Order: sequence, then C-alpha cells, then structure tokens
Amino acid sequence: MAGHSKWKQIKHYKAAADAKRGAHFTKLIREITMAAKLGGGDPTGNPRLRTAIEAAKAASMPKDNIERAVKKGTGELEGVEYAEVTYEGYGPGGVAILIFALTDNANRTVAEIRHKLSRAGGNLGAANSVSWMFERKGQLYLDSTKYPEDEALEAALDAGAEDFNAEEDQYEITTDPAGMHGVRTALEAKGYEVAEAEIASVPKNLVSVSGKTADSLVKLLEELEDLDDVQKVAANCSIEPE
Repeated sequence: MAGHSKWKQIKHYKAAADAKRGAHFTKLIREITMAAKLGGGDPTGNPRLRTAIEAAKAASMPKDNIERAVKKGTGELEGVEYAEVTYEGYGPGGVAILIFALTDNANRTVAEIRHKLSRAGGNLGAANSVSWMFERKGQLYLDSTKYPEDEALEAALDAGAEDFNAEEDQYEITTDPAGMHGVRTALEAKGYEVAEAEIASVPKNLVSVSGKTADSLVKLLEELEDLDDVQKVAANCSIEPE
C-alpha cells in the first residue's frame, strides 16, 4: 500500500493550507451532517459520525460547530440538503480515480469533475468502471517519531490490525472497517496518540507513475480535492522517483 501512503502524505501536507482557508472545516462539517442524517446523532452508535467528529476535533474545530452540524443532519436545525455521489474515472498514466462528493447540485459537481479530468488528459468513467479496483479499509496514522517501530507494530497487531506500514514520518495501520474504532481504542489505552483515522478506499494493485506524468497526476488530484463538493479522492498510484 506504499503508493496509497505516498499520496496520503501529499494530502497530509496540503491539509494544513486547506485548514487556513476554511475549506477543510467546510468539508468536515458536510461529512458530520451527512453521517448524522444517515445514522443518527449519537456517535456511540454511529461509527461514521464518530469518525467524522474525531476528525473535526483533530482539526481543532470548535465544539459548537460540531454540534450544529450534527443537529442539521438530524433535522433539529435547518440546513442544506446534500446527496452523496461517487464518481469514477482515469487520470494521467491510466491511474484509476475514485471521487467522493457531497453536493446540493449533482449537475454542477459532475461538470466540474469532468472538466478537471479532461483538462489533465483523463476521463470520467461509468459506474463500477474502477471501484472494483479498491477495497474499503480502516486506516489509522501514528507519528513515527514518537514511537519505536517494533513496539508500535506489536501494539497494532495485538489491537487487531490487519497490516502495518512505516512510511517516512508516520506509521499506517490498516484494519477491517468495522473494527477500526476498536483498534483505535486499544492503541489509545496503551498510550498511543492516533494522529488521524479514516475509512479509506485502498487500491488492490498500484500503477507506477513518475516524471511529468506523476506531476500531472498530483496536480489533478489536488485540483479535484480543492473542489468544494469533493470530500475525498482515492487513486491507485505509486508515485516513483525518476
């Protein structure tokens, strides 16, 4: 899963800039609202909402903002009606891309996504054209500068993790989606601070890209994530040095 991690790291550094512009908060609020709408406002019985709230807290979102987003989702407060839409396509180098959006205007969103893909030499695909290349997994990230690798690996496996990867300044721990919160709780009980947790679409196989193709791909992925309606982007790429 090294390619996934490398793209994850690109996103990690970019997230700091997003937060300054407020774009990151907007996406987090939409996810909280949708999670509450679909599964209710109690995070203890709604894993998706719990994950969204934990992500918002990690981004230092004020408690009042989180509570308002939950209430909009449950209908206690009036809010915009968003729909979940997943788009599939290909980017430079034949890399498969999954784009997850929350939108109040699907026509606008698909037009924006198609434009970005087309300009980069990619194309929008039909439903299920690339989704079969990915699988849903829970992923947890630890700051590798804080914990010895052997100890973190043992703790992760003891907690029920499926996989463990050391990637530069972070450890990536992969779990079954349903078991992610259990693994997180077990790690935190042992004193490990989880920097980030998410349910991610992890590629089953990777396409290697480098040079100008990699540059074009990274630019496209960043531009897609910058779209207001786009929540997440997944790609089956391994970005290699030239």
